[in-house]
This record gives sequence, C-alpha cells and structure tokens, in this order.
Amino acid sequence: MKLRKAGRNVLLALCDVDVLGKTLRDGRVVLHVNEDFYKGARVSIDEAVCMIENCTIVNMVGKHVVGRAIERGYVHPEAVLDIGGVPHAQIVKF
Repeated sequence: MKLRKAGRNVLLALCDVDVLGKTLRDGRVVLHVNEDFYKGARVSIDEAVCMIENCTIVNMVGKHVVGRAIERGYVHPEAVLDIGGVPHAQIVKF
C-alpha cells in the first residue's frame, strides 16, 4: 500500500504482493506493477481496503485486493479489467 497527496487529492496504490514488480500483458494492453508506484507499507488486505474510504483516487491490482474491494462494494465486478489473468480496478471520487 502506498499513499500520496497531490493537492486536494489522496492517491492510494494497492497491489497483491505476488504481482509487485511484474509486467502484465493482454494483447496491446501492458501494465507495469512498478515498485516505485505501488511499494509502500505492507499491510493486511482488510487494512488496505479500509483506506479506500479516505482517498479520492485508488489504483489496485491483484486478485485478493480487487476481490475484497468488490466484496465491500467499492468496485463493481463489471468495472474490473483483466490484464493477463490479473484483475485491475481504479476508483476516482469527484
């Protein structure tokens, strides 16, 4: 989990440990799960997903974290992209 502030926005980057540092591909879509962007505090999935409430932008990658965000109602299952078999979702609050 990594938190950043940019003006009035709070960006939360979440990923499962097993995808950190990997490059995911699906046709022309390529997602680098870059350590500079995602690597921060190592926390439980529940703790990470609880942070969504306080953020304006959320970027998440991985079966566990995206699955829990769906369970908690933060992400609609149809809004999830599958990139190389790994779920990816974003939340932007206005």
